[in-house]
Parts: sequence; C-alpha cells; structure tokens
Amino acid sequence: MTSAPAISTVGELRAAGHVSKPVRVEIRDNLLAALREGRDPWPGLHGFEDTVVPQLERALIAGHDVVLLGERGQGKTRLLRTMVGLLDEWTPVIAGSELGEHPYEPVTHVSRRRAAELGDELPVEWRHRDERYAEKLATPDTSVADLIGDVDPMKVAEGRSLGDPETIHFGLIPRSHRGIVAINELPDLAERIQVAMLNVMEERDIQIRGYVLRLPLDVLVVASANPEDYTNRGRIITPLKDRFGAEIRTHYPTALEDEVAVIRQEADLVAEVPDHLVEILARFTRNLRESTAVDQRSGVSARFAIAGAETIAAAAIHRATSQGEDEAVARVVDLETAVEVLGGKVEFESGEEGREAEVLTHLLRTATAETVRTHLRGLDMSLLVDAIEAGAMVTTGERVTARDFLTGLPVLGESELYDDICDRLGATNDGQRAGAIELALEGLYLARKVGKDSDGAETVYG
Repeated sequence: MTSAPAISTVGELRAAGHVSKPVRVEIRDNLLAALREGRDPWPGLHGFEDTVVPQLERALIAGHDVVLLGERGQGKTRLLRTMVGLLDEWTPVIAGSELGEHPYEPVTHVSRRRAAELGDELPVEWRHRDERYAEKLATPDTSVADLIGDVDPMKVAEGRSLGDPETIHFGLIPRSHRGIVAINELPDLAERIQVAMLNVMEERDIQIRGYVLRLPLDVLVVASANPEDYTNRGRIITPLKDRFGAEIRTHYPTALEDEVAVIRQEADLVAEVPDHLVEILARFTRNLRESTAVDQRSGVSARFAIAGAETIAAAAIHRATSQGEDEAVARVVDLETAVEVLGGKVEFESGEEGREAEVLTHLLRTATAETVRTHLRGLDMSLLVDAIEAGAMVTTGERVTARDFLTGLPVLGESELYDDICDRLGATNDGQRAGAIELALEGLYLARKVGKDSDGAETVYG
C-alpha cells in the first residue's frame, strides 16, 4: 500500500488537475490498463482463465452489474473480492461524509450544504480501495433498512422533523456509493427485499419510506447465487434478474493441476504435506464430483480437499509430537483420518443412505491407485512383492514413526528399489521417504499384489 496523497481541500484537488470518474469507468480503465501491460487482474484464481474470466472482463468493460451462478466452493466470493483490485488505490472523499461522496459531486443534503458554505476550503480525505468494497451475506432476516436505509429514531428524538432528510440512516448500498457492493447468496433474500433493490439497479437511486429523496448513487452491484436456490430455498425475482447486465456461470477446476494449485494456495498446513498426497486429495475430490452416489446439484466444494489437506497435516504433527519425531510429514496412512471427518461435507443421493463410508473409501482408493500409476509406472516391484510373499511384514500406522517404518522394511539385497521410489516422488528426509514407500505399498495392495490388515491404529502389509 502506498501513502495517501497529501491534498486536504477541494481547492487543492482542483489545482492538482484531479478528474472525477464514475466507478464503472474507473474499473474499465484499470482493467484495460492491466490487460495492455500484461498484468494478471485476477491473482489467486485457478481454472477460470479461458471460461469465467473472459466473460467477467467483458461484463466489466461494458459497465454491467454481474451475478455469478455456481455450486458451493467454486470461488465465487473470492472472484468478487478480487474485483477490488480494479479500483484506484486512493480516491478523494468529502471529509466526514456519510456516503463517501466525491468532493466535486456531493449528493446528500448535508454535503451539498457544506460544499456551498466552504467552497474551495471543503475538507478532503482519502479512502483506500479496500474501504470501497462492501459485502453482505443475504439471510432471510435481512431487512430493507439493512440494505437501503430507514428513519433514525435517535435523530428524530434530537428535535428534527420526520420530513427532514437528515433523519435518514442509510443502509449498506448507499454507503457503498462510489464503490462495489456484493450480495452473497442473493436468492436467500426475501422477495420483498429484492424489490427494494430495483431502483438501485436501474434508476441508480433509492427510496426510503415516504421521503422525497433522489440520490444519484454510483455503485456497482455484484452478486452470487447457487442455481439450485431458484427452486430450493428461494429465487431471484424476474425484474431483479433482468436488471443484471451479465449472468456468468462458474465451475470447478477442469484440470488436475488447477485443483492442486487451489489446495496449495488455500490450505493452512501445520505440517509438511508431500505433493503426491495433495494430488490424491485433488483426485479424490474430482472422483466425488463424478460419482452417481453424490448429489451433484449440491456439488463438492473445493473446501473439501482443502480441509482434507489440513486434516492430514494435523495428523502428521500429532504423530510427530506424541512419538518424538523431529519432522512432521504427512503419509498415506493419514488419509484415513481425512475420510473419517470429511464425510459430512458431501451430500449423498437418498438411495445411498448407510453406504456413505463405503463410497468415500472406494473413491479414495481409486484416487490413490491413479496417483500410483502416474508416478510409479514402470518400476519393477517384484522383489518387494516376493519378500512379502516369503513372509516379511511391513507395519505402519498413525503411531508408527517414519524411522520405525523404514527400519521395518524387508531387505531387498542390492536392489535400489526404495531409492528409485523416493527419487520418483522427490523424497529426501525420513518422513518423505516413509510416505513415498507407503504409497508404493498401498499401490501394490490396490493392485492385489500384497495383502493388508488394518485395525484403525495399526496397518500391516503382508
């Protein structure tokens, strides 16, 4: 963040040659400047480059209000919040004004009076772009007063008459004047509340009770909605839907690399989680989105895989702390803990009642097998299989340290198999090596080359 300009009066602002721009023009100019310079206006967004982002950019260049439609966990809110970066970093406002009006264009009764009285001495302060973005989660108890405004009884009690415009307490949308206002889960707003937004969306003014009041609001309205909400919990009324210039469908990442990038970006990991485990979680999530056992109308949020990565990281640091390991590194054995706690984040079809754990376990195994094939294809595992068939057993589990696991591996003579497995997965320390070899063993089990017995606390390959 740079420092705010030192200009403190409207006279100084005019002398500096400042030009006022409507918020839509401001966004359009900054977006086009970023595109010309090759800068990414949408940092942190993955998988939208060829679909959602071009549509959104065209809508903003056209100056349209936007509604994003998509299932949960598709990054709608993040996309809305990223739009703040398209505003000017600092913008002048009338000092002390309730609605953050531009010093050249006062709109409220109070600000117009002050501008007339003070002239070029009208005080100016600077507002950062982060303060020009307002967000409201639409809930059934949201009122017209919350969004638009109402009579302030305290101001009436001070002696003002009810017809005095200064008795109005402005709501969220007027307070977002010269900025962006985002309504999350728009269909959850009661229909009568949505009606109150009609004037804001088209005529760009507001109506409050019986007041004769016209405020030329300069605000960009953006919203998010789940398509199922139209028939499930509520709907966007037709006149309001018609006032949005652009309706854009979002989606989950279509490429595995984007899914992995989202997990790495969003997960707050308290321990090391190797790349192959993140990939398993990403594949697991994608398998759930394609499963007929899962209610795809609800979707499987990106938060599912993010929470999974955070859970196995927590399992790793739990083991490291309780067993005295120097390094906390997640391993394949920790994936089971993720399945146990994440089931509630998935909506299953009604006919799958009682089979939820079975479905999750099957799809996790499928994801694990796909990852093994991707990274360990072509390695000759026959020596390890022969050793296990000859009676060797490998014990692992949530309480088995990486060093104990590695010490318990069968000796394969002069074979470099273990090193080859670790090289394929980029494993260098004990925790990473243990996780890499666990993945190979799990792959052999899923390919029915070796057996596995697990009682929850301990897992034995043999």
